[in-house]
Amino acid sequence: MHTLQEPLGSLSAMLRARFAQIGPVWASDINLHRDLVIDAYSPLLAAAREAGESFEAARDIAYGDHERQRLDVFASEATRREGDADVVLFVHGGAFLRGSKSFNGLIYDNVSRWFARQGCVALNVEYRLAPAAAYPAGADDVAAALAWAYAHVAGFGGNPRRIFLVGHSAGGAHVASYLCDPLFAELRESAAAVAGAVLISARLVADVLPDNPNAPGVRAYFGADESRYAARSPFTHASHFDTPLMVVVAEYENPYLDAYGAAFFERVLLARRRTGAARAPRAPRFMQMLRHNHTSVVAHFDSGETLLGDAMLDFFGASSAM
Repeated sequence: MHTLQEPLGSLSAMLRARFAQIGPVWASDINLHRDLVIDAYSPLLAAAREAGESFEAARDIAYGDHERQRLDVFASEATRREGDADVVLFVHGGAFLRGSKSFNGLIYDNVSRWFARQGCVALNVEYRLAPAAAYPAGADDVAAALAWAYAHVAGFGGNPRRIFLVGHSAGGAHVASYLCDPLFAELRESAAAVAGAVLISARLVADVLPDNPNAPGVRAYFGADESRYAARSPFTHASHFDTPLMVVVAEYENPYLDAYGAAFFERVLLARRRTGAARAPRAPRFMQMLRHNHTSVVAHFDSGETLLGDAMLDFFGASSAM
């Protein structure tokens, strides 16, 4: 597929103009604008899915006992044959209350399918939802999926020492909590090290501010007691984040997520400069996806635009020298 480096470059001029209109008012109706983005990208993703090689290696593999503790594996035949590939474990968003690994059969499969095209083994993970599965259940599920990956990715051509965690929105919160919340310190010490993490438009601070349209999801997951939110927020524990890190935000975000991402990046950066993290001495990376919004920042994968994907691959490659 022809690749495009221009933000929103795979969309028509009409759709790019429409995205420019909704960007500044994204938060005024997140659900309406999200649906517009999904409708814009779905035909492109469907065309890409039907073109060429099938990358779906296995579907709905159980990594736990709950019906939502399931994952899909994407890998090309060449990757499975040659082995030693980087592994991308993707955790979707959904404001803690909703979401699935394969919404409409295209999103979020598109993320894993694109990385499989690049020679990676890609895992698309579904997890338990609030309120039935409240904090820290999401991070527990990341840990369980990661344990499955350590044990099984070699059978799909992946290198278990080269697993990268990627989380979007609420999924980014769960990835970050696993990697820096003190609750998981002992588990992290006993598990193999993660090669790197990419937090995309992640919910890194638990807030129920009046202009947070996803405040009900925050309450459902982090609990009704707001006095506990700071202790349960990944941002509070950013100085413990010793995994190679890339933070990504969209230009048009759900309220505060861009600011939280930038602040998290800064806190990790300053902590590493002060102490020199043993496993991740290099500065974290930060990327703002211009003209993109909270949904398109992941919906565009496998549509032809490769700006973010290429930056992530470069991050993966650089981490091998750490």
